[in-house]
Amino acid sequence: MNKRRPYVRPMTGWWRKNPFFIEYMIHEGTALFVAAYALVLLAGLVCLAQGEAAWNGWLGALRHPLAILFHLVTLAMLSYHSWTWFKIMPKTMPPVVLGGRRLPAAAITGGGLAAVALASIAALGLVWGMTR
Repeated sequence: MNKRRPYVRPMTGWWRKNPFFIEYMIHEGTALFVAAYALVLLAGLVCLAQGEAAWNGWLGALRHPLAILFHLVTLAMLSYHSWTWFKIMPKTMPPVVLGGRRLPAAAITGGGLAAVALASIAALGLVWGMTR
């Protein structure tokens, strides 16, 4: 009696064989930085609720060189994450038709990035205005 072994597809490195999957995995990896930064902000909120001393301690921790390095790396990762998010937006949303023509993918991506840029400038202006 011939006993055949079941076929087991090797899973190691499957995503490195296709550039699309490499970009996808990098995008998903940058989501970890989104989660990490959310935890940093949550810690700040908890410190704010605990009082002025805890809040000032949290602000002091943010001035540490490693915290500044973390923020710079996180900024780069979140920028890439945002770029890839808006890049895939035209593929995931229903077609937008204006004047009988389908809106080009570049216009959708550019519009999303422009909206983020305007919201960021508005938030920066608001924070700057509150600190003056």
